[in-house]
Amino acid sequence: MELRQLECFKMICEELHFTRAAERLGITQPTLSYQIKLLEDELGVPLFSRIGKKIAVTEAGSILYNHCSTIFSSLTGAREEIFELQHIERGTLSIGALIGEINEYVSSLLVDFHNMHPKIQIKLNGVVDVLEPLIQNELDFAVTILPVEDERFKTVPLYVEDFYFVVKSDHPFADYKSISFEVIKNEPVIMFPSNHRCRKMIDLACSSLGFDLDPKIETTTIRSLLMLVRSGAGVSILSKTLLEMYPHQDLKMIPITNPSLRREIGVIYLKDRYMEKAAREFIDLMLGRPYPL
Repeated sequence: MELRQLECFKMICEELHFTRAAERLGITQPTLSYQIKLLEDELGVPLFSRIGKKIAVTEAGSILYNHCSTIFSSLTGAREEIFELQHIERGTLSIGALIGEINEYVSSLLVDFHNMHPKIQIKLNGVVDVLEPLIQNELDFAVTILPVEDERFKTVPLYVEDFYFVVKSDHPFADYKSISFEVIKNEPVIMFPSNHRCRKMIDLACSSLGFDLDPKIETTTIRSLLMLVRSGAGVSILSKTLLEMYPHQDLKMIPITNPSLRREIGVIYLKDRYMEKAAREFIDLMLGRPYPL
C-alpha cells in the first residue's frame, strides 16, 4: 500500500467523481483508476460501488478513509514539526562541558542563546568525562580540552588560552612581570579537586619538575576559590577564560614560565551524529561566526 495510492483514494472519496479527482491530482483518469485497482487488489475488497456514472464509498472504503485521514494528519504534523525544528522554533539542545571554567564559559552564553531562540529547551551538563555521554547519544556536542585522540569524533577549535599565577593585589609577588612555575611548591595553594582537567594539567607540570602539588584548600566552585584568594588564604593558578568572566580588580594575574601553561578548548561531536540546527547555531555563537560543519 503506497502513499500515492492513498492520496488517490482520499481524493476520490472527497470528490465522489473520478474525473474531477484526477484533475485535482494532476493525473489522467486511467492512471487514477489503475492506482485504485491496485489498492483494491491488495486489500481484496472493493472500495467504491460504481452505479452508472455515480460512485459511492463502500463500508471497507469508509474504514480506509478514516485511517487515511489520520495518516495524512500525522504527516502534516510531522512536516510542521520538522519545519519548526529547522527554524529553531522547537526542540531540545543537550550540551556537555567539563566541570569548572569551561562549564562556566558555556553557561555565560545561555542567556544570549535563549533570547535568540526562546522555544528551545536547553540542557547543560557539567561532566568530568564528556566522551561517554557523547558515545551514548546523550549530548548533541560537548566543549572540552583538545586534542581528543578518538577517530569517532570531529572537533571544532574555539580558542587557545594561557594559565596565570593568581594572587591578592597586596601579595609580595603582585608586581612580578612573570614567575617561575616551581615557585608554586612553596606557596599555600587553593585549587580545584584532582579530577578537574585543569588541575590534572597543573599536576602534570608539577610532576615534570619533580614535585607533587599539595593544595592547602580544594574547592569545586569558582566563586569560593576566588573568594579565598581575595581573603589572602593562598594563591592559585587559573585560566584566562575564568578570570575574564569574573571581576578581578583586587587580584593580580602573573604570566607563568618554566613551564608556561597553555591549552586549546574546542567542541567535539560524533562524526555519525546528525547536527541539528539549534546545535549548529550555538556553536556559531561560541565562535562568533558561522562554522561549516
